[in-house]
Amino acid sequence: MIVKVCGMRDAANIRQLEALGIDWMGMIFWPKSKRYVSMPPVYLPQHVRKVGVFVDASLDAIRQHVEDYQLDIVQLHGQESPETLKTLKPLTLIKALNIATPEDLQKTEPYEGLADYFLFDTKGKSVGGNGEKFDWSVLDSYQGETPFLLSGGIGPKDTQDVKTFHHPKCIGIDLNSRFETEPGLKDITKLKQFLEAIRYE
Repeated sequence: MIVKVCGMRDAANIRQLEALGIDWMGMIFWPKSKRYVSMPPVYLPQHVRKVGVFVDASLDAIRQHVEDYQLDIVQLHGQESPETLKTLKPLTLIKALNIATPEDLQKTEPYEGLADYFLFDTKGKSVGGNGEKFDWSVLDSYQGETPFLLSGGIGPKDTQDVKTFHHPKCIGIDLNSRFETEPGLKDITKLKQFLEAIRYE
């Protein structure tokens, strides 16, 4: 299972996170986010895949951030068109979609074959980071070919739910606000306990 921890920007916190052995680390480049990264952190991890999160950003801005932050993956969390994804290839792309009902899964269809991964987040007032879970049983209706990550308010008390959730296309989870002491700063102890619970218990 891929573990992605998003909303990182503090250098010391990034070092601690890398030591936990997580797979992907997300940095948010949307100025309206409480976790907005406005300048490169002092430290960028070498053993974790770096994901840049964008919301309706220009192609030039995305490409510049890929270069400046040595990004391995680009996550598109806005209303980006399939044409945008075509233009950004051969970058590795995640298309995030907000889900509440089975009908919402129809949004995936135009992006099949363009996104390398989907990220299914909770539909809420904000584009992301609402800290609330959606009904994962909705994903039983997902019949697409693109693998996905599960996101949306996953917290320390959700270890059993994560361990018992199964879908043939689910390859990982995305963690963020429920593991924070403040926006952009993760509680490493809580993350360590959570990871040990889902991996080893």
